[in-house]
Order: sequence, then C-alpha cells, then structure tokens
Amino acid sequence: MSFEFKLPELGENITTATIVGVLVSAGDQIKPGQPVLELETDKAVLEVPSDVGGTVTAVHVKAGQEIGIGQLLLTLEEGGAAKAATTSEPAAEAAPAETPEADKKPVEPAKAAAEAAPTSAQAPAPAPEPAAPGEAAAAAPSVRRFARELGVEVADVAGSGPSGRVTIEDVKAHVRAGAGSAGTRVAAAPVTAPLPDMSKWGPVQREKMSNVRRATARAMGQSWSAIPMVTQFDKGDITELEQLRAQYGKRAEAAGGKLTPTAIILKVVAAALKRFPQFNASIDMANEEIVTKQYVHVGVAVDTDRGLLVPVLRDVDQKNVIQLAVELSQIAQKARDRKLGLEDMQGGCFTISNLGGIGGTGFTPLVNGPEVAILGVSRGSTEPVWVDGQWQPRLMLPLSLTYDHRLIDGADGARFLRWVCEALEKPFLLMLEG
Repeated sequence: MSFEFKLPELGENITTATIVGVLVSAGDQIKPGQPVLELETDKAVLEVPSDVGGTVTAVHVKAGQEIGIGQLLLTLEEGGAAKAATTSEPAAEAAPAETPEADKKPVEPAKAAAEAAPTSAQAPAPAPEPAAPGEAAAAAPSVRRFARELGVEVADVAGSGPSGRVTIEDVKAHVRAGAGSAGTRVAAAPVTAPLPDMSKWGPVQREKMSNVRRATARAMGQSWSAIPMVTQFDKGDITELEQLRAQYGKRAEAAGGKLTPTAIILKVVAAALKRFPQFNASIDMANEEIVTKQYVHVGVAVDTDRGLLVPVLRDVDQKNVIQLAVELSQIAQKARDRKLGLEDMQGGCFTISNLGGIGGTGFTPLVNGPEVAILGVSRGSTEPVWVDGQWQPRLMLPLSLTYDHRLIDGADGARFLRWVCEALEKPFLLMLEG
C-alpha cells in the first residue's frame, strides 16, 4: 500500500523549517522511527523520523529547501520492495497551498491587474474590508509573521487577494495608513523598507540569513516594539566568592563540569526569583492578567557559530551549584554541537547573558518575552573600594538588569539587583533568605 509521509508538527509556533539534509533516497528500505530528514528550525536542528516502514518510492524535497507543516516529503510503499518510481526532485504539486515557498512571492492579483490594465478610465473596484469581528482573516503564515513583526493584527487588515486574502502589501498599506493596532510602532516599518543599491559605491556581498539569525531578529524586534524596558546597573563585590570558586573548582571538574561564575549566578538568580516572584511572571495583556510561575527555569545565552542560542536549565532552585555547573557545561556544548532539541529552548522564566569572558564594562540586554527580566553580566575588574575606614582593592562584577516596566517598578528592579549583588558578596545570604 502506498503511503504519503508529510511534515508533522514540530513544536509550538513553528510553521516552517529548512532542510539541512535528506537522509534517504528512492529505493531505500526504512523502518518505523528511522530518521529521514534533518531540519533546521528557528530554534534548533532536529531529525524527523518516519511514521511507517517500507520502501521509499519518491523523495519530494531536497537539501536547502524551506518547507511547511503538512508538506509532502516522501512516498513509501509500506512493507514492499517496489522499485523507485521517481527521482529526488521536489514535486511542486505536492506542496499545500500555503507553503513557505509559495509565500515568498505572495499573489497580488489587484496589483497585477492594475499593471496589466489599459490607462483609460475605468470604474473603481470596491474597497476591500477587514474580517468581521470574531472571524479569522485569511492569510498565509508568512503574512501573519510579517504582521506580527510590525505589531499588526491580521484581522484588522483589509485583504485584496482572492476571497479577501490578506497579502504582505496589504499589511504595508495598513501600516502606511496609520491604521495599525494600538501596539503598532511606526518606527518598525523602515526595517522592511528596501535598501539603496550599495554596490554603486563599492563591492558588496549578500548572504541569506540563517534560521537562527532570522528568529533572533524577529524576536528582538518584537521585544523592542512591545515591551517598555528599563535597565538597572549595579556592581557586586566578588572578591571572596572568587577565592571560594578557585578553592572548590576541582570538585565541579571531578563531577564533569566547570565552576564558572555563571553557574554560581544561576543559583543566586533562582533564589532571587523566589524572593521576588514578580520577576518570575509573564503579562497576559489580552486577558489583563499576570501569570506567576511556580517553577524556576532559567535560560543562559550561548554564543555559537550559528548565532545566539538560549537553552533553558530546568528547576534551577532544586539543584546545587555543582549540579548546575555540570548541566551548564553539557547544555552549552549541545548548543555548540547543534544538538539542542526544541524542548531545550522552551519554558524559560528568566535569562542570564554573560559577556564577561569577552569583555566590556556594561551593556543593556533586551528582555526575552514573554519573560519580564534578563540579567547581563560583564567582566569583573579590581577597583579601590572604601572598606573599614581604608581603601582596599576589591574585585567588582558589573551587572545590568533589564526589566519590563509594565510589571516591574524601578524600586523593585533596584531591590532585586541589589539582593543579587549582596548574595554574591555574602553567600550566607542564600541560606538565610534564599
């Protein structure tokens, strides 16, 4: 019996992926659960296993192609040994109507008709109307994604496509007309404006954005547009802490990890989130509610050759520092080896971004929504500090806390960061209050 294997759901809010490699070819015998494709999504690289076993009679996709959920990937002859019928060329007819390949050049009949029509006067077409309240607007996934980047509700946009379908040009026109939703920032529109021809002034090189870079650009643009952020700066005296880290570092190494400042800061932040629960929350503006989490999962930004990835460590409050050091080493290596799964990137409550290994005296990290705060860590330096009536050389660690001002007030931000600094200065505070 012939079986069509289509791309299954990959995870929350993931509608497209790029094929990194096709692991089978026409004529191959495969077993149920055997990986057949390697995909790169906005969040991770993962393998896609086949639901059934049999003989591959046709491969409808190829490496480098962008595909959408439900798109036909393989044709199989279940349990048979049928001869391969086709080659591994992508079949255009196999793709559903709303695949990303089709969405790259959205059909704009109104525009095309206007260009093809004679210049003589003609009766104006009736103006398109937005979807009725409560009715879902017809739009391709790429159009919905583009609208989200600009803070526009697709349902508010009048569609000019077939049957009122919303196109990218409709969204642009909606923003230009100033009719965007209350969350729309007009300043976001120039990001998508065409660039001038820079080759007029010298040689240039263009390269396609990677999935990770595209996802980062989209997420940071949304955060900057939607979240009013404030950054609080402070310094923690880690002179004694560094001595303890050097003294007990070998214990972490024996367990398979490394006692880095980030591992210690993870434990401190977990205690701070318990002490200040408003930092372990998210804002639901649609329902005008504050969602406070009863768990503590903390993301750590990892610099990789693909861009910035943020794997999440689970239940940080329930683990000791050595356990966190081991887990941090493992998950950072997974990120660099492109082995992170989707579940490794989801569910974070708070994020830590440590640039101290590179340098700098401070920076303003952007909140990774729907979280409400992020802690930036810069390079420590020895500074003169007035202690017990005299100047002493102390190792000071610059910290920067960016928070969502809709939920967190300035005084709360200052208290949270000061508590983190004091916990780093006096680890006994973790046992006392953490």
